[in-house]
Amino acid sequence: MSSELTYLSRISDEALKRKLDASGALLIRGMKACGKTQSAKQLAASMISFDRDEQVPLLMETAPERLLLGDTPRLIDEWQEYPKIWNYVRHEVDLRNKTAQFILTGSSNPEESVKMHSGAGRFTVLDMRTMSWQEMGYSSGEISLGNLLNGMSQATSDTPTDLECIVERIIKGGFPGLLNKSLAQAIEINRAYVDLLAEVDMSRVSEVKRNPEKVRSLLRALARNVATTVDITVLEKDIKLNENTDISRPTIYDYLEALNRLMVIEDQPAWNAHIRSSASLRKSAKRHFSDVALAVASLGIGKEALLNDLKLTGFLFESLVVHDLRVYAQANDAKVYHYYDSTGLEVDAIVQKYSGEFCAFEIKLGIGQIDDAANKLLKFASILEESSSTKLQSLNVITGTGLSYVRNDGVNVIALSSLGF
Repeated sequence: MSSELTYLSRISDEALKRKLDASGALLIRGMKACGKTQSAKQLAASMISFDRDEQVPLLMETAPERLLLGDTPRLIDEWQEYPKIWNYVRHEVDLRNKTAQFILTGSSNPEESVKMHSGAGRFTVLDMRTMSWQEMGYSSGEISLGNLLNGMSQATSDTPTDLECIVERIIKGGFPGLLNKSLAQAIEINRAYVDLLAEVDMSRVSEVKRNPEKVRSLLRALARNVATTVDITVLEKDIKLNENTDISRPTIYDYLEALNRLMVIEDQPAWNAHIRSSASLRKSAKRHFSDVALAVASLGIGKEALLNDLKLTGFLFESLVVHDLRVYAQANDAKVYHYYDSTGLEVDAIVQKYSGEFCAFEIKLGIGQIDDAANKLLKFASILEESSSTKLQSLNVITGTGLSYVRNDGVNVIALSSLGF
């Protein structure tokens, strides 16, 4: 069997099995080409593709229940092409009264105007992302996020990753289909992804014709401001300044909504904390592409440009790390936030479990800013209220080019090439 046909295990596989066993139907959400269908196929006993099978349109009009017939679990791929199937699945789950009946996968979310009744008690949901460094074999995973969330100290015998290697991995991204591609091939494919997004997907998802050039302008503005809390006003000014084009705020809102529906962007929400300070918390989310490679592809730049602009590369690295933290956090029943208050104190990532335990992370491409990052984390810990600080499990600086160790002040320095779930 060729390597292209060999399924590579995903960290989300265990959650997929657990959620499917707990409910009548499982909904897997994620951007196009992130690997949803391949993961679902590992458990499915039958399958129908709503975007490819020619019988689907006819049966949706005449006998939609027949689309649900087949060995279980039955995979309904790209279900959002015909959102009405949601309610038929819901009713069928009620009739059968069994678990693990259906898996629905989708690379976009239906419009809110589409009437879908709640799937509470019938559906579980799994969000899938592109591959993390651990899944691609770039990280040993010796330092476990799960252990950090439990307050356990860890040691590793890692080796540094050089800057050029990190830049190449940022450009290539985490799409499963690109693992065996060269850097040049990956650049072409990622740019084609952005072109199709601008020219086809943005119009298709909402059935309204979008201006491809304005879509590209917005994507470039988002890429220039990746991993920041840039608001709509700043995006508007950025586009006028750098793209020499006008795009209204309502249009930006409209396009951002479509990008969210396509799951191409995934914002990082602000953390709601209790602090011993007169500072007020900022509530703006940080903006990220769902895979950092699409930010690079949107800008149309390559390796040399990123090596010559380490400030931009630093923001792209932060976005990459937040992506991987999200993958690892999901496996530990946790979510990823950021902290920012009115004094200007920021923490790049807060990973918090549903039970309350959390870790704080600063993210630095190289080793030159580790001291400042550690001091910022210690200041953050000092202003937490006692009820919050008792749940703080560790302070950590994630670095790209450095080694992993524990500082004398107790802050962990962690190489991304050693971090795992």
